[in-house]
Amino acid sequence: MDDRFSFADLISCGGRQKAPVYPLETSSFKAFGKLCEDVKTAFYKEWENSESSTAALELQKKAIIGCEKEKSFFKKRIVDLAAGWGALDTAYPAWYSDLSDAVYHENWGLAGLAEWFGPRYQASSSAKIIGDRVYFMDGGHMRLMPQRIEKDRLDQMIRAFLLMTPSERMDKSYYELYLLDGTRVTIYTEPMAKAGQPAMVFRRYLIPSLSFEEQAARGTIPAAAIPLFKAMVKIGFNVVFMGAVRTAKTTFLSTWQSCEDPSLEGVMVETDPEIPLHEIMPGSPVLQLIADGQELSDIAKNLLRSDADYFIMAEARDGIALDTAVRLASKGTKRMKMTYHSRDPVRFPLEAAVEIVKSCGGDIPLTMKRVAASFDYLFHFVQLADKRSKRLAGIYQMALGEDGEIKTDRICTYSYESDSWVFRNAIGLQQLAYAKESDPAALRQMETVLKELSECSTLAF
Repeated sequence: MDDRFSFADLISCGGRQKAPVYPLETSSFKAFGKLCEDVKTAFYKEWENSESSTAALELQKKAIIGCEKEKSFFKKRIVDLAAGWGALDTAYPAWYSDLSDAVYHENWGLAGLAEWFGPRYQASSSAKIIGDRVYFMDGGHMRLMPQRIEKDRLDQMIRAFLLMTPSERMDKSYYELYLLDGTRVTIYTEPMAKAGQPAMVFRRYLIPSLSFEEQAARGTIPAAAIPLFKAMVKIGFNVVFMGAVRTAKTTFLSTWQSCEDPSLEGVMVETDPEIPLHEIMPGSPVLQLIADGQELSDIAKNLLRSDADYFIMAEARDGIALDTAVRLASKGTKRMKMTYHSRDPVRFPLEAAVEIVKSCGGDIPLTMKRVAASFDYLFHFVQLADKRSKRLAGIYQMALGEDGEIKTDRICTYSYESDSWVFRNAIGLQQLAYAKESDPAALRQMETVLKELSECSTLAF
């Protein structure tokens, strides 16, 4: 994309934007395309005659990035123009809510992506534009939508989004930014994207009803294990929630955290602002930080000096984040929670050690032992063939033995065939020692529930 920026080009695509194209080129939709062009021309004439061009540009900018007051101004003026031309009954594509919404989004807003931000797709976690194609996550699958977005219009949209980050250079081929509603937008342009296939990925964190009971109702965890998890939260084990993307790791972390003692001081570090702890635990003294890579490295020493009761590494993407978590644990910090992308919990010490050594140096075997000594339990999550369904695939307790051997014991196993879980009554010596010191009553509850779970042949959902 050209790095020279012109706001006029942003608004008008150089005045060369084609009328919208639809699967069926009926006369009514051709009329809609002409209406879009007529409205655009009328707006430009009004702005050219405006006494304050700066105010007009600011109005346009705010409307484009999603400010409701300015969008309402656009839509009201569109209605007035269409009424004056006797065009209020013009047919418009079905994915828009009304005529003014359709004309606004075709000319300046989100084009065919606007439907994803409407009420019908509030439960959809992601959407994509690839080339001229539009996809929405619907029913657990990415569905190709009928609307298309032409290249000129997509370039205009990308430039509009970049108004939110004026410090960004315009000659990059990768951008990540956030819309006013918190939606994360990742943009890929040439040469990173294949020629003719620029892409935009939209991702929003959906806040579910945060309770273990709700997780059980969805089938993610066995309901009978809820008392076990609540006891583990009270004890304050260091836990890692792992799995591939879209396996409910972050949701389970948020649920686990919602059961935490609200009087304790915490620090949460995220790479993306996904978990609104100020809404999940209103009034709790939890510091929420956004940091990644070098930024996290810069504040790591301050975190290590912090007197917080616990830390949350919401997503450990790299060796710096993992090293920070391990160093915090090594100084005695408990109640640590972390998510990590991994498909094999048994390999977690090795995978984490490789990332740490790559970023921070050191010896892999020694670092593996540090990792194993830092966390008590690993919770592994998976996504089923029906992508709407997530499951707790296993629970592993991890420890470093006196002989220096890393021990990873599985105490919960999920069966894909029967859609059920089997538990094993085993609490490691290190976990047992800490639990006796931390909360003896919660330990007794954990022992009782784990014994009962292990005596059941299977726990079916």
